[in-house]
Amino acid sequence: MRVLLAALLAIAILPGALRADPECRKIVHEANRYSVCTAHADRDELRLWHSDGSGRLYGSFPAIESALQAKGKRLAFAMNGGMYHEDRRPVGLYLENGLQRAPLVTRDGPGNFGLLPNGVFCIHDGSAAVIESRRYAADTPACRYATQSGPMLVIDGALHPRFLVDSDSRYIRNGVGVEADGVTVHFVISDNRVNFHSFGRFFRDILKTPNALYFDGKVSRLFAPSLGRSDAGFSLGPIVGAVAPAG
Repeated sequence: MRVLLAALLAIAILPGALRADPECRKIVHEANRYSVCTAHADRDELRLWHSDGSGRLYGSFPAIESALQAKGKRLAFAMNGGMYHEDRRPVGLYLENGLQRAPLVTRDGPGNFGLLPNGVFCIHDGSAAVIESRRYAADTPACRYATQSGPMLVIDGALHPRFLVDSDSRYIRNGVGVEADGVTVHFVISDNRVNFHSFGRFFRDILKTPNALYFDGKVSRLFAPSLGRSDAGFSLGPIVGAVAPAG
């Protein structure tokens, strides 16, 4: 009996047994509305998608769902995961299952991506991080998945220095922040138009993430079954999400 009990306890604490769908919820801060999906990298299977083995672009949440269903899995949550060119190629660094498909960009440039400092969202086996791009270049971690975007929203607990409190540049925006434990990951999309300063404050003050990264705006979309949401539109480039067993 003791042997059986020990075996059952061992099964119960296996990492796979601890996996659950990311928790998605609505939060209002300073009259702005946000949808937040919180995952834990030590028990949720986080990953990135761009194109399949034949180079065919996924581009949408339903395409990823179909590919996962063929493997007995399902998409638990997803959102667009970084900027892309007109042909949907990633703008900066992109790693998928250890394979680099686009290089790191550390120079400044036009647009939000070039508003340095920008950063990299890195998914390890069991942990995750948001890392400033030049810091990433100087001490490159062993990421299994990674996507570069910009600007950084929060850098070591401080807002990006170029953000303006009263900026009238307001869009639906999405991004990611990682708590200091290196495990708790918050994926956020605004449900109304916000500026960068408001968006950054939400990550810093409410979600308490010392580092957070902007993914994109205007094209931002979310797949969150628990919120009854599967945003549609034209094809996306990189997509980030969580995988769960089917059924």
